[in-house]
Amino acid sequence: MKNTLLVVPIVAGAAGLICIAVQTRPALARTQSPEELLAQGRHLVTNVALCGDCHSPRLGTGGFDRARWLGGAPIGFNPVVPMPWAPVAPPLAGLPGRSDAEVVALLTTGARRDGTAPLPPMPAFHLSEQEAAAVVAYLRSLGPTP
Repeated sequence: MKNTLLVVPIVAGAAGLICIAVQTRPALARTQSPEELLAQGRHLVTNVALCGDCHSPRLGTGGFDRARWLGGAPIGFNPVVPMPWAPVAPPLAGLPGRSDAEVVALLTTGARRDGTAPLPPMPAFHLSEQEAAAVVAYLRSLGPTP
């Protein structure tokens, strides 16, 4: 693994230029186990991106219908001003009709492979390739909902 020496200017003035040298190393890549990948994907989907808020149907009580978790649902709110808006969030469980590459591209660039963006309220995510792969692994693990 190759180290790099960076010279970083920190002060410039009448006394001249004062620099510090910083030695850097590339981050050590670590392969995740399948269990770690699924756990990271579950965390990103449920605790960070909150995908269930739009992509999961709710019961009459307002709670999530866990039997149809991430199975797609009508968007339960509308924009305050007129704008393009997706009335329904598509199913994510099992990623029906989507390739892994297509989903990774969307999650890393915020756009589909053809360059178009999903309609609001879907945010434009800019995950790392590794994070996007974890999300795909988790969503595929769920299988399609009934």
